[in-house]
Amino acid sequence: MAKQVVAQVKVQIPGGQATPAPPVGTALGPHGINMGQFVQQFNDRTKEMAGTVVPVVVTIYNDRSFDFVVKSPPAAVLLKQAAQIAKGASNPKAEKVGTVTEQQVREIAERKFNDLNAPNLEAAMRMIEGTARSMGIEVVKS
Repeated sequence: MAKQVVAQVKVQIPGGQATPAPPVGTALGPHGINMGQFVQQFNDRTKEMAGTVVPVVVTIYNDRSFDFVVKSPPAAVLLKQAAQIAKGASNPKAEKVGTVTEQQVREIAERKFNDLNAPNLEAAMRMIEGTARSMGIEVVKS
């Protein structure tokens, strides 16, 4: 008999730094999965992304087993790293907090391409540029 999917839970956790404490514990605890096993597997799979926030989709089955898919980091996180800023602007129309080059936008778009709903790389780059604009980050020609 095939396993039945009981729930799918989406969480964002810093890579390589998951602990059974919130937000992991509060999101996955009610489903009765082995928290220590999840934390160990997640940290092993994401140790090269240490400190970067990583979205994870955890599929939980009726026998309390699970598997999970690690997605690419959010565009906003990658843009903040590229621009070397702590956070986006509170008023992005009037205030610019940093700059990124078109080359950096292209690299971010290539990294996120599989998770974006874009037909080609140029469309993905426009999506990333839009996210940058909404954060108060200016995209400059390289």
